[in-house]
Amino acid sequence: MAILNNRLDVSTLVDGLDHAEGVAWGLDGFAYAGGEAGQVYRVDVERGELSQFAQVTGGFILGMALDADNNVYACDTGSHSVVRITQGGVVSTYSTGAADEPFHFPNYPAFDSQGNLYVAASGDWDARNGKVFKIAPGGAGVVWNDELVDFPNGLCLGPDGKFLYVVMSLNSPRVVRMSILGSGDSGDVETVVELPGTVPDGVAFDTDGNLYISCYRPDRIYRLSPTGNLDVLAEDYEGTLIAAPTNIVFCGPELGTLISANLGRWHLTRYNVKSKGMSLHYPKIG
Repeated sequence: MAILNNRLDVSTLVDGLDHAEGVAWGLDGFAYAGGEAGQVYRVDVERGELSQFAQVTGGFILGMALDADNNVYACDTGSHSVVRITQGGVVSTYSTGAADEPFHFPNYPAFDSQGNLYVAASGDWDARNGKVFKIAPGGAGVVWNDELVDFPNGLCLGPDGKFLYVVMSLNSPRVVRMSILGSGDSGDVETVVELPGTVPDGVAFDTDGNLYISCYRPDRIYRLSPTGNLDVLAEDYEGTLIAAPTNIVFCGPELGTLISANLGRWHLTRYNVKSKGMSLHYPKIG
C-alpha cells in the first residue's frame, strides 16, 4: 500500500510500458520513457495515453533528456552510447563518451543552459568504476569527474545552475553535488544527504528548492528540504503501485505533476505533490 505525506494522491498514470527506467518531459507537452528492449515511448500526461514512436536496437533505454526541438537523448546500454531520437523516430549516435575513454554503462543525462550534456556512466555494479562525463554540443566528450566511482546514477542541475547534483547508488548511498567552475571543470565533491539502507536512483527539484530522490530499493521517494529535513514522501510496502521507482520528473503544463518510472513493473506512477517542478534546460543543439 502506498503511503504519502499529507495524504496526497498517488495513482497509475499509464500502463503498458516494458519495465521503464527513464522518464523525461518535453517542451512539446509530452512525457517520454524507454523500455528494456529499446522501445521509446511518448506519453500524453493529460489523457493518460501511451504510444511507441521509436525503436533503438541493442539494449535497455535508461535515462533521457530533451532539447529545444524535442529530440530525445537517451542512454542506451546496448551500444554504450547516448543516442539521439528525432520526433520522426530516426535514431543516431550522439556520443560514445571521450575520445580516449568511452562510456561504460551510460545511465543518465542532463543538459545545462549552454547545451553541455552531463552523463553519469555508472560502470559495473559494485565495481567502483563509475565516472561523470561532459559532452559538448555536437557530441564530443571528456571525463568531467572521476571521483564518483560508486555507481553514479541520476543527476540534475541545481536551482541556480551552479551545481551538479548526482545520486551515488552504492557504498554509502547518498546524493552529492559539485560546483561547476567558471572554467567549466568540476569543483570539489560535497555530500548533500546520506541515505543508508537504500539504493537511490533519481533526483528532481521543485521551485521551492526541495530535492526529490527516488529509490530503486526500497520502493520509496524522499523529499529533502532546503534546510536539510528529509521526509518520506511516498512508500509502497507491497511494491506494486510504486515498484522500484527509478527516474523521476515533473510534468504537465505547470510542471505540477511528479512522475516516476517503475523498473519493477509496466506503468508510470503519478504523485500529486502540490508543488511546481523546477524547469529544466532545453538547449538548441545544431
